[in-house]
Amino acid sequence: MELDFGPAVRDFREELRDWLADHLVGEFAEHRGVGGPTDGAAWDVRLAWDRELSAGGWLGVGWPREYGGRGLGLLEEIVFEYEYARANAPYRATGNALDLLGPMLLKVGAEEQKKRFLPPILAVEELWGQGFSEPGAGSDLASVRTRAERDGEEWVVSGQKVWTSFGMHADWLYVLTRTDPDSVRHRGLSMLLVPTDQPGVEIRPIRNLAGQDEFAEVFLSDARTGADMVVGEVGQGWRTAMATLGIERGTTLLPQQLTFEREAESLIELARERGALDDPMLRRRIVDAWISVRVMRTTNLRTLAELTAGRTPGAQATTAKLYASTRHQQLGHLAQELAGPAGQIVGADYDLDTRQRSFLLSLAETIYGGSSEIQRNIIGEQILGLPKEPRP
Repeated sequence: MELDFGPAVRDFREELRDWLADHLVGEFAEHRGVGGPTDGAAWDVRLAWDRELSAGGWLGVGWPREYGGRGLGLLEEIVFEYEYARANAPYRATGNALDLLGPMLLKVGAEEQKKRFLPPILAVEELWGQGFSEPGAGSDLASVRTRAERDGEEWVVSGQKVWTSFGMHADWLYVLTRTDPDSVRHRGLSMLLVPTDQPGVEIRPIRNLAGQDEFAEVFLSDARTGADMVVGEVGQGWRTAMATLGIERGTTLLPQQLTFEREAESLIELARERGALDDPMLRRRIVDAWISVRVMRTTNLRTLAELTAGRTPGAQATTAKLYASTRHQQLGHLAQELAGPAGQIVGADYDLDTRQRSFLLSLAETIYGGSSEIQRNIIGEQILGLPKEPRP
């Protein structure tokens, strides 16, 4: 797919394309497209690639220059993400900090926090993990029970977090905690930055269906962090968390759709090889899969147009995550069906092929980033104006 973003960013686009052509070679080229938000494959290669990007000045293109960024605009950020996905470069190992924590600090962080943490993120010197979900507080994030108590010039944090992406690599965690013990639900929460290299933090990897351990559970037992490590205001952590999740939902537009489009093209090639296009029912399902990625493209372009015009994205932005995750799962099921019995066979040491890995990892997409059940409630209540679901 080719998109022309206009003359204002044409030189930037050509500079980026030339740099990628010169640097996405050797071991990096051998790992094109590797990794993902829940895919920890080839971690060391991806980390080395991030350092290559950092040296070239391609991390944080929209971040202010005083923190190590290039100080460019939203359109350049969109062009970068699009061209990066178009080149099928390795998924960035530092995506958690680049896409979530960094923008959160830029939006609500104190100036001292920005100066302390943003430059090391862009230099790939410190890695971050997100401490949001807990046992019993996943989709219902407002039920978090991890507590933080003030002790002089420090916060003392105790609790458990789970599904922490790449947590075993993290030097720091940004943790949603309950700082008011008498509060309930959304009130009394605070966002704390907690270092992992201390006795009170234990991180245990969790292996997923694809045989990878990109997830982790984190046990906090009187872990400590400075009193100045609150992002935003004390007691306003819910507002900070929602801003972070809003950033998360906005960073997966065209790059995600391009990935799905490649998978749909691979599906069509597989169908040709297997003679499946002669079957009218299968042919209809394949066409439906291709239409779905084009619907994603149109939806994402509408959302990007609204963002670049300075408008709040419309209803299609709210429905995009639900649509993309469910349709991607259907695409994976169809690919496995076309692969036949061979699709159920893996190599030695559980060596999955690209199609198998994508299918297995897609099963989590209707859970992470907001489960489909919660997404349907949001769409029903906030967009369609339906009665709210009864809550205890």
